[in-house]
Amino acid sequence: MNPLDKAQIDTSRPSIARVYDAFVGGKDNFDVDREVYRQILQIAPEAAEVGRQCRSWLIRVVRFLALHPRIDQFLDLGSGLPTAENTHQAAQRINPDARVVYVDNDPSVAAHGRALLEENENTRFAVGDLREPAEILANPAVTGHLDLSRPIALIQCNTLHHVTDAEDPAGIMAHYTEALAPGSYLAISHLHNPADGTPEAELATTSQEKFNALMGSCYFRRREEIASYFHDLELIEPGLVHLFEWWPEGPALKPPTPGEHLLLGGVARKS
Repeated sequence: MNPLDKAQIDTSRPSIARVYDAFVGGKDNFDVDREVYRQILQIAPEAAEVGRQCRSWLIRVVRFLALHPRIDQFLDLGSGLPTAENTHQAAQRINPDARVVYVDNDPSVAAHGRALLEENENTRFAVGDLREPAEILANPAVTGHLDLSRPIALIQCNTLHHVTDAEDPAGIMAHYTEALAPGSYLAISHLHNPADGTPEAELATTSQEKFNALMGSCYFRRREEIASYFHDLELIEPGLVHLFEWWPEGPALKPPTPGEHLLLGGVARKS
């Protein structure tokens, strides 16, 4: 069966990609996904704004990488459903020749992969599970479109917090970072539990319990755990910080909400 066939989409169960789509105001979701979204909003009413901040962080990261170190190859893992602004659009506004490969194992996302293949010659989509780095890095859509002997930008935006401890996210990332050519960059954003007895820590614990009951995999991790996923790569300024602190586009017009303190992001370079 064609992996991009919409017939594989199960609309009776929520999908992580479609729930995220609801968070950023997308239209590619179903009632079952919106019900998860509504229940999350009961815990954290600012969740929709946090979702949009995640997308904004990703676009700032891509623009930075395309403009300053002039990275022209991007591997976006667990990319999710297309929205108004995507990795290839942000990169190609700066460099029209930038190449992007999206990878996801969700049939809802795979169905949209066909459209990406048709509309942009420098963009590819691969069906794959980010928890299988050897398979991802050997996928013909990746090896045929990106030159892995040259620097690339590897993106893990809101993906690793869906990987269980038993699946060894640190080990997965070690495989990826070892395969990166010198001069490559790694971008990670991840749900964070400060685990310090604050209201933010309580919100993280409650949100994790609720999300796991609804979806089955979502883990708010401590800062040191998230930092370990970069291994020996050198974090660039300002380091591993709240997303709203990572080179914002302008001054903060209002104080950050508790939910906005539950996401950390950073970008690191391989020497």
